[in-house]
Amino acid sequence: MVTVKAYHIRQKEGEEGSFISLELNGDLELVQSQKTGRHYATVRRCFISSTFDEPVAKTMVGRQIPGTIGRVPCDEYEYTVPETGEVVLLAHRWDYVPEGMQTTPTREMAVM
Repeated sequence: MVTVKAYHIRQKEGEEGSFISLELNGDLELVQSQKTGRHYATVRRCFISSTFDEPVAKTMVGRQIPGTIGRVPCDEYEYTVPETGEVVLLAHRWDYVPEGMQTTPTREMAVM
């Protein structure tokens, strides 16, 4: 299950107007650090666009949705670790995966 943690009003890049984005949190995960070998707790999160207005978005906060947040391959990009300032090269992003799907939806599936 994923939980709608918050909503955000986003500006369309290079365009006038805005849209609502939902912030989704996954379940608690225990992950082992590659550097120290110690475990730590984390929650995966992602953002997903919506078609509704702000009043409807407010009612979505706290709702649970079947599915998970999964790792999706993408083109490489640079990411700066906020805590250390270290710049790393990543080739994945986190995305919502509906319940029952082994992999993430493709663009073709989104066009339905």
